[in-house]
Amino acid sequence: MTYIAKPKFHHPGLKKNELGYTHRDYEGKISTLCAGCGHDSITASIIEACYELSIEPHRVAKISGIGCSSKTPDYFLGNSHGFNSVHGRMPSVLTGANLANRDLIYLGVSGDGDSASIGFGQFAHSIRRAVNMTYIVENNGVYGLTKGQFSATADRGSKSKKGVTNTDNAIDLVAIALQLGATFVARSFSGDKTQLVPLIAAAIRHKGASFIDVISPCIAFNNHAGSTKSFDYVREHNDAVNRLDVLVGRDPISVDYAPGTVQVVEQHDGSRLALRKLDADYDPHDRLGAMTFLQKHAAKGQIVTGLLYVDPDAEDLHTHLDTVETPLNTLDEQALCPGSAVLDKINASLR
Repeated sequence: MTYIAKPKFHHPGLKKNELGYTHRDYEGKISTLCAGCGHDSITASIIEACYELSIEPHRVAKISGIGCSSKTPDYFLGNSHGFNSVHGRMPSVLTGANLANRDLIYLGVSGDGDSASIGFGQFAHSIRRAVNMTYIVENNGVYGLTKGQFSATADRGSKSKKGVTNTDNAIDLVAIALQLGATFVARSFSGDKTQLVPLIAAAIRHKGASFIDVISPCIAFNNHAGSTKSFDYVREHNDAVNRLDVLVGRDPISVDYAPGTVQVVEQHDGSRLALRKLDADYDPHDRLGAMTFLQKHAAKGQIVTGLLYVDPDAEDLHTHLDTVETPLNTLDEQALCPGSAVLDKINASLR
């Protein structure tokens, strides 16, 4: 259907956000993925989150690698900056762009094959360096573009569409992100927009390395009995640790939920994340506790979703490197080449 152009006109009565934009202003091209693909649901959630946050599309840089997941940035925020890199190399391209221009909002979109196999090293280093980004992995457990081979995130014992059983241990990207020091870690399901939209919105507002692993069933090769990444399996084994909402730049909203309690997580930039606990003993500020909780439920075959960990006082790579507030790509010759006297002073300070 790639030959069909998306209509440019829209109904004049469409709801607008604070900037006067409608949902259509955050859309991209028509998707070429299989009808019913979970990735398209993630695209819809990204569009919704950016619309709700009233983000100016031209302030966003969306960067991807190779794979079905890496095609999706073409389907949202058509008026933003975009770069489709090579297989597994999205994190390094995003890191370089972020260092050059800190004023943009960076969305890294990848897949389980892109990030957990050939790009595993780049994934790890971008997380440990605290790059200020929202890193979304669209996780379906297979290589969809090459006919459904198991990816590195496929659970041991799960079966392929042809009935082959996976004998390899799986890489849990959420557990790795927690271990490497990500300051915002979450997991969600492409079929749960109510949970996914506020997670994406909160991740965008967070300063530091935000990582979201989204289980996104591949309807062509991994949505059958025996798959642990299918729609039915995830719905039956999903254990949501919290219910989420994001309050940005407005007066706090007072709510009264009889079944549970509401906890407000203060973000570094002043935005608030309202969290209603479902598990009385779960603390999203405890990194070690999150890792233990994750492993305990994985042993039961349960998929933990929701906000697993957040550090409200997180720092990013620019803070660690003590870079100037002015984006590096806007510095003029005088700032970059201040003269020999300044160089002599620097050299003298290092002796």
